[in-house]
Amino acid sequence: MAYDLEEQEQLDALKAWWDKYGNLILGVLIVIMLAVASWQGWNWYQRNQAAQAAGYCEALRNATRQGNAAQAGAASQTLRADYSGTAYAPRGALLAAQAFLDAGDAERARAELEWIVNERADDLTGPGACVRLAGLLLVLNQLAGALGLAAVPAAAGGEAVSTDRPGDLVPDQGKTD
Repeated sequence: MAYDLEEQEQLDALKAWWDKYGNLILGVLIVIMLAVASWQGWNWYQRNQAAQAAGYCEALRNATRQGNAAQAGAASQTLRADYSGTAYAPRGALLAAQAFLDAGDAERARAELEWIVNERADDLTGPGACVRLAGLLLVLNQLAGALGLAAVPAAAGGEAVSTDRPGDLVPDQGKTD
């Protein structure tokens, strides 16, 4: 195919421009595609982790309903060890603590609640776990630790329960006034 002189000059200008900027354009496109692929990979990983944690949480829920504290403890341990970054881990620890309390194992329930208080205090379940742990310490007659936990600020909407717990603790210390 024959090109006239004007078309040949345009092709030469285009080739010169591509020689000057082509590598830069390809580099930018590759970086953008790698960034998008990395972002999609990270999102897939996060969804996969959440789905697996949800499965363990469901197993924990079923074990709690059936009164199987050993199975609940194993599922909670897996959640805390492998999926501690998910929202399922503190909720699973709350369920496991309830299963242990129902089975009469207050020390293991305490360990579950302490994990939430120590590791996930900023989570939405943190203040509720503080109140539950304070109640458990009250039952175990460890009033000083319970009163310290009851002083933790309440989550929005939980102020009534949070202020009720010190009302339960202070009279047990003999401070009736």
